[in-house]
Amino acid sequence: MQEPGSEIIIRAYQPADLEAMRRLWNEIVAGGDAFPQEQPLSAAEAAEFFAAQSRSAVAELAGEIAGLYILHPNNVGRCGHLANASYAVSAAARGRHIGELLVRDSLHQARLLGFRLLQFNAVVCGNTSAINLYRKLGFTELGTVPGGFRLPDGSYQDILLFYRGLDDC
Repeated sequence: MQEPGSEIIIRAYQPADLEAMRRLWNEIVAGGDAFPQEQPLSAAEAAEFFAAQSRSAVAELAGEIAGLYILHPNNVGRCGHLANASYAVSAAARGRHIGELLVRDSLHQARLLGFRLLQFNAVVCGNTSAINLYRKLGFTELGTVPGGFRLPDGSYQDILLFYRGLDDC
């Protein structure tokens, strides 16, 4: 049973969400173990970045932004039907299945946008929660890139590639 006000709503972002989205994105970037970016987004960069995506969406919990995703083409031209996405859930909101709701919504929205596949290029091996979720949701693991991700301490970790068709989303 959910507590009152604990309903999670996944929706397209609005300009009023940008500062919360920027803080969350920068939280993940600063962690250095999931996103490839190294520099935080400024307010102006965040506005441009989230607006440039095919879809930017948020998970709202009790009126607060608890997660987000971005969805965009993975490539151009003859590979433009392949989508790519990134997800972020705030540390305070983890364990509530927000990541799963974000991924499920992105799969549905990707199909509505005309994409045929969703592909992840760089899932860090240490991100076991994401790996387990992608496997649960029917993603196929394509392979491993040894040492494909540089951690903040200068060591390297493998990355995994995943994909899933969107015919049933």
